[in-house]
Amino acid sequence: MSEAPPIDWPTWFASLTRTSALVELAALLGCALLAWLLSSVVAGAFAGRDSKSIMFGRRIVDGVLFPALWLSFAYLSRKPLAQVVPLAVFKIVIPVLLSLLVIRVGVKVLQVAFKETPLIRLLERSISWLAWLAFVLWVTGLLPAVMDELNDVTWKVGGATLSVRKIIEGSLTAGLVLIISLWISSAIEAKLLRNAKGSELSLRMAVSNATRALLMFVGLLLALSAVGIDLTALSVLGGAVGVGIGFGLQKLAANYVSGFVILTERSMRIGDNVMVDGFTGIVTEINARYTVIRSLSGRESIVPNEMLITNRVENHSLADKNVWQSTAVSVGYDSDVGLVQKLLQQAALDQSRVLREPAPSAALDNFGADGLNFTLGYWIADPENGSLNLRSLINLEILRLLREHQIEIPYPQRVVHQQVTR
Repeated sequence: MSEAPPIDWPTWFASLTRTSALVELAALLGCALLAWLLSSVVAGAFAGRDSKSIMFGRRIVDGVLFPALWLSFAYLSRKPLAQVVPLAVFKIVIPVLLSLLVIRVGVKVLQVAFKETPLIRLLERSISWLAWLAFVLWVTGLLPAVMDELNDVTWKVGGATLSVRKIIEGSLTAGLVLIISLWISSAIEAKLLRNAKGSELSLRMAVSNATRALLMFVGLLLALSAVGIDLTALSVLGGAVGVGIGFGLQKLAANYVSGFVILTERSMRIGDNVMVDGFTGIVTEINARYTVIRSLSGRESIVPNEMLITNRVENHSLADKNVWQSTAVSVGYDSDVGLVQKLLQQAALDQSRVLREPAPSAALDNFGADGLNFTLGYWIADPENGSLNLRSLINLEILRLLREHQIEIPYPQRVVHQQVTR
């Protein structure tokens, strides 16, 4: 960060009462209007942009592009304007715009890259406070003195000498590099996942996750190198991590490898209806370590990816989405079997969710103790809409039709013999 000369506050306040201050304000407003117009033109070229766009935001003024253009135009107009009038307002507004740009970039990137969590909100507030603190120190001219004092606070770590100033500068550099890495990865992710569905969604999500991890790793290496840390010293840490994965993190590593295999092989995709370890539901998320399966009742099961590779998984949606269901009913022995079969098929066909091809089938299952047992089988193509509700509607229609045609539904009848002793 360049060090600004301290401001002569009495002279600065006096310059605000001159007519030249109005000229500066008019120039700044002109720069803001030009920045808004140019941002609107660029945003118009991206009419289908995401509402979470980092560059544009929901509105033009809450994106990153508007303050960046405003700062650029104000900085370019500073020198020509200084030849006409003495600058007073520009000395404060340009640092304010720079702080606003830093805050806007950090907050927008974190909001897009991560979900809204208390930790992310804490990071957003920290970025805001640090940016405004740097602005105050810069404008007041205290920044050089503060940095010199922090540079004097040193201690030795092994053969290296560290200072508070070096740590702060290194942390800022690392934060900037990581934010840029997150920005690039978020843009790549939005581009890859746009209009993707089914198997393409799973594969593109795998590529997106791998790209983000790679960019974060490269950004971390660049940040450490910028701080002055010798990267060859990390070889020992890498060996220790490798040993830890080999002995203590076998399950974790197996889950990550299994997740990569699932995403690349496309053996399971988002939206598939699966049954794992007795739990049936729709796959809603496939992450690097685990997969989220949501049942039709609303419960969610977080399944480690290793289980999906090593255990038996029933995927009802791999070939197609058609699912076979059945319901059982008993009628009296004196019933017309052909009529019963016809009524059962009619009860299924009366429901729009039941497929006409293949057609429902009503089969005489067995001869029960109390009546003839029939099984009505039918196919549906939307299991995600529930099965119990459809089975209930079909059962109600079966009951109505059987009663309408006076077909008896038997109930268990038992003869109890009582022996009387005298």
